[in-house]
Amino acid sequence: MTDVARVVVVDDDRAIRWVLERALAQPDLEVETLDRADRALERLLDSPPDVLVTDIRMPGIDGLDLMAKVREVHPELPVIVMTAHSDLDSAVASYQGGAFDYLPKPFDVDEALALVRRAVAHVRERQRPVSVPEGLDAEIIGEAPAMQEVFRAIGRLSHSHITVLINGESGTGKERVAQALHQHSPRAGKPFIALNMAAIPKDLIESELFGHEKGAFTGATAQRQGRFEQANGGTLFLDEIGDMPAETQTRLLRVLADGEFYRVGGHTSVKVDVRIIAATHQNLEALVGDGRFREDLFHRLNVIRVHLPNLAERREDIPRLARHFLAEAAKELATDVKVLTPEAEAHFTRLPWPGNVRQLENTCRWLTVMASGREVLVEDLPQELREPGANVGNTGDWRTAFRDWADRALAAGHTHLLEEAVPDFERILIETALKHTGGRKGEAAELLGWGRNTLTRKLKTLLPALAEGE
Repeated sequence: MTDVARVVVVDDDRAIRWVLERALAQPDLEVETLDRADRALERLLDSPPDVLVTDIRMPGIDGLDLMAKVREVHPELPVIVMTAHSDLDSAVASYQGGAFDYLPKPFDVDEALALVRRAVAHVRERQRPVSVPEGLDAEIIGEAPAMQEVFRAIGRLSHSHITVLINGESGTGKERVAQALHQHSPRAGKPFIALNMAAIPKDLIESELFGHEKGAFTGATAQRQGRFEQANGGTLFLDEIGDMPAETQTRLLRVLADGEFYRVGGHTSVKVDVRIIAATHQNLEALVGDGRFREDLFHRLNVIRVHLPNLAERREDIPRLARHFLAEAAKELATDVKVLTPEAEAHFTRLPWPGNVRQLENTCRWLTVMASGREVLVEDLPQELREPGANVGNTGDWRTAFRDWADRALAAGHTHLLEEAVPDFERILIETALKHTGGRKGEAAELLGWGRNTLTRKLKTLLPALAEGE
C-alpha cells in the first residue's frame, strides 16, 4: 500500500459529499465521491478503496446492501456507515453487516476525519504480521518476582501429595494455580475436580461433596456420586473454603482424618484417596478467631500455603497478560487479534485493576468485540478505565485520589513521577474538553485556557491520532 490511502464516499446528498470531499482533502488521503450505490457497486468491486464511507438510505440499493455485496468479494474492506436515521435498528444492522464503525448524522467533520484515519490505520495494521506472545498455551503467565515465588512453590510441590492452601484476592487466578499444582503432581493423570463453596446453596453443599443415596431427600431419585468420589485418585479443589458452613466443616475434617465418608442418606462408608487444594480470599485466621471456621480444620488445610499477589503487585506482567488475553479472545470469537498501542499498554500498567487478572481478561474480551480498529487506543477503553486511578475510590475529590496515587507509586519504587503524571493530566483534560465541545478544537482550547496553537502542539505530542489533519 502506498502512503496515500484511497477513500470512496457514497451518498445521494450533494451537501454531504461536498463537506466530506473537503474535510478528507488531506495530503495522505485521496477522496472520490459517488451519488448512488448501484452505480458505485461495479467500480468498488473492480477497484476497492482502502476505506468505504456510505450512507444507508439511497435510491436503488441501500448502503447496507452495498456493504454486503462489496464485502462478499473484499471482506477486509473497512466500511463506515452513516445515516440521518440514528436509531438502534440502523446501528445494529450496520454492525451485523460487518461495518467498521457507525457515524450518525449530523456529524462533526473532525470526528469524521478521525474515524476515516482510524479505518486507514486499521487496514495498514492488518497487513503487519501479529506476533503471538510466547507461552500462549502456558498455564500461568508471570515474570514478576512475586509470581516467581508461586512458580517455585509449584516446582517444590511437584512430587508431593500434600494439602495446599492458596490465598489471594478475588480474580487473581487461584484455580489456575490449583490446576498447575495438579498437573505437575504424581496425580496428573487422575481427575481434577473443582467446587466453589460460595456458589452452592448451603443445603446442597453436603450432597455436592459427598453424594447422596436414592430417596435421601425429596428429588433424590437415584444414587449420585459427590465430588470426593469423582476426584478419587486425583485432586479436589475447594474454592472459597471460608464460606463452608460449620456442619460441613465438621464432616470435611473427618474425611481428611479418616479418608472415608458416608453419602447423604447412606449407611455404608466410602473410602477415597483425594488430595485437597483449598483456596480463599478471606483471612482464615480471623475467621477462626471469630469462631466462624474450625481451628482444627484450618490446621489440616494450612499445611503448605501459597500466596497469590494481586495484579497491582505484579504490574510488569500486565502487558504480556494483555497480549495473551487478546489473543485468546480473538481465537474464541474467531476474529482478528487486537494490538495495544504503546500508549494503551502504558495506561494498562498504571490502572489499579481491583478485579485483578479476571478484570484484565474481561476487559480484553470487551475490547476484542467493541474496539473499532485492530490497534487499541486509550480512548477505546470503557469509560471507567480511561483515567489513571480509575476504580481507586469514588471520593469525589480528585486531589485526594491523586495524592493516593503518588503515595502508591513512590512506595512501589517509581521515579520521575512528574514525567509520568503531567502528560496524563494534560491528556485527560484535553480529551474531556474535546468531549464537551463535540471535537471542536478551537472551543476546547478556550475551555482549557490555551491558545489554539498550544492545543495543536499538545495534541501532536499527547494524542497524535487526534492531531492528524490539523
